[in-house]
Amino acid sequence: MLNFSPGALVISLDLELYWGMRDVISLENYRENLEGVYRAVPEILNLFNTYNIHATWATVGFLYAQNSSELKQKLPAQLPGYHQTELNPYNYLNELEAEDNHLHFAPDLIDLIKQYPGQEIGTHTFSHYYCLEPGQTQGEFAVDLAAAISMAQQADLETKSIVFPRNQYNQAYLATLKECGIVCYRGNETSSIYNSKKGDGDCPRKRILRLIDAYLNFSGHNCTTWADVAGEYPLNIPSSRFLRPHNPKLRVLDNIRLRRITSGLEYAANKREIYHLWWHPHNFGVNLQENLRFLELILQQYQRLNKDHQMQSLNMREVAELSLENN
Repeated sequence: MLNFSPGALVISLDLELYWGMRDVISLENYRENLEGVYRAVPEILNLFNTYNIHATWATVGFLYAQNSSELKQKLPAQLPGYHQTELNPYNYLNELEAEDNHLHFAPDLIDLIKQYPGQEIGTHTFSHYYCLEPGQTQGEFAVDLAAAISMAQQADLETKSIVFPRNQYNQAYLATLKECGIVCYRGNETSSIYNSKKGDGDCPRKRILRLIDAYLNFSGHNCTTWADVAGEYPLNIPSSRFLRPHNPKLRVLDNIRLRRITSGLEYAANKREIYHLWWHPHNFGVNLQENLRFLELILQQYQRLNKDHQMQSLNMREVAELSLENN
């Protein structure tokens, strides 16, 4: 039983640049979002520093390289054997244009994140690996993860947390996490509308229900008890809410969207549970100021709950360490 079980705000960000979407959207159609990552990350870090926010940045291993030439020297011996070959990012390495290196590689952003207190750099696998897609195997996943950990080690980073790309959480692969020394992962919300599936998306019905759930309490607050986190190893720190980016067409509903999140924070603080908020930095790549203002309103609510209820801001590794120390 935990001797100390505070209400906790956990934030994780999936840092992937174009590797996470090249099979579903063209580079030119998403260039503004990707260019905006280089403005968004410093601004997000400054907000985190102002409000003393700890966060996990789940980073694709490819991003540590300076360019495709360096990346090719680091490739694992086994590559994923997806039946859908367009999912395999290795097929595109020879097509990368030098002027677009910053849309595929980001060692400077990783170095910047390292400079801020409370920021953990976890892994988003080496190649943005899809654990539920037909054709790939657990052995291929294992060498991919080992390559990601090796890239982090070369940057003097220890890898203890993972976020599965596209939230394709595979129960069978948890043994591989143990073997690689990873102590925790971000699981999915318990509601069936958030079940991870193979493919690049879900049915329209699920998407509509998720959109409704971003504004109205359809699936609950999706908070997690400390006892549930400590249930088995590696530890599952499930998502509570995806922070949707600003949508000018839905601006009039922003107060409702904000209340959906802050009410979950209040619930977690009062029940001494965990609220896990996540998004991608490229979600802030356009409408940056609107997204930052919305985030700051969330962090201001956290600040009040920290003062009134001793709610804590913890990254994923800190949640795992606190849970393991107290059990």
